Amino acid sequence: MDRYIGLDAHSSSCTMAIVGHNGKRLQSQVIETNAQALINFLLTIPGNRHLCIEEGTHANWLYEVLSPHVGEIVVARVRESRGPKSDQIDAFDLAEKLRIGAIKTRIYKKRATFGRLAELSRAYTVLVNDTVRVKNRLKCLYRSRGVSVGGTGVYAPATREEWVRELPVKVRFRAELLYQQCDGLSKLRQVAEKEMLGEARKHAIYHILKTCPGMGRIRTAQMLPIVVTPYRFTNKRSFWAYSGLAVVMRSSSDWVRTQYGDWVRAPVQQTRGLNRTCNRTLKAIFKGAATTVIGCAKAEPLYNHYMQLLESGTKPNLAKLTIARQIASIILSMWRSREVYDPRKLKRNT
Repeated sequence: MDRYIGLDAHSSSCTMAIVGHNGKRLQSQVIETNAQALINFLLTIPGNRHLCIEEGTHANWLYEVLSPHVGEIVVARVRESRGPKSDQIDAFDLAEKLRIGAIKTRIYKKRATFGRLAELSRAYTVLVNDTVRVKNRLKCLYRSRGVSVGGTGVYAPATREEWVRELPVKVRFRAELLYQQCDGLSKLRQVAEKEMLGEARKHAIYHILKTCPGMGRIRTAQMLPIVVTPYRFTNKRSFWAYSGLAVVMRSSSDWVRTQYGDWVRAPVQQTRGLNRTCNRTLKAIFKGAATTVIGCAKAEPLYNHYMQLLESGTKPNLAKLTIARQIASIILSMWRSREVYDPRKLKRNT
């Protein structure tokens, strides 16, 4: 006897709706957003429990807390509805979609042994973004006062006083505060990086994957809690799609009728681009790795392949995309075989 449960979560209350195997609405209940209260209610539901949660602020916590008490748990990405809306309607809608298999996008939430690494990686990423934001504000401040700035010299402690003198007196204090904020964030970023790399070194696969060209220590540490396991993906093409590296072709009015009455494909213009439904962090990791290979690893077979693509007339952005996809394929292969990077194998293939 299967029971399909939809959970609509908010900061103070959660609404649970239960649907039977035949689609009959059995019950709905408002529960406090409390782990033990939610577990106690789940345990009162008989049969095989299938739970569906909407992706949001509470999704990670709910997945960790409730997954041991249900036979199946699904985190769904749901588009905003245009019709009537309430917590009960949303909960029943999640339960019904889970019952009939109508959930199009499922969010992978398993972290296995990478749970702590995922939190450390997220903290490091936030600090890096905040540091970049403060540095951009500093340059914006100088440029707004007609001071031309470029490069990283404006951030150097040895030359800060000279740069501040270029500003009017009334805005110098603001610049000094931004410098102090930048220094504080830089120190915190170093601490977060040290903790993240220390946690990553505890995993044997980390030492294997970081040998891949362009990946390095930080990108590998950030990638591990995102991918978790290579066996999630049936092949490299599904991995490309998850990483935002899959090429999408779009066209319309593809067929025209000839004078003989036959249908033939029309020479229409096709729009080409990358898939947008992807993991943005993973996409940035592989594109950054491709940039590193192109700029700093000229002895690698991947760089030679990049130059061959350019010589054959491929546009630089598409050639870079090809290198990023190759790096993703190499990572997937290394992870499955648990072998360190061997450029001789890649040279034979390319």
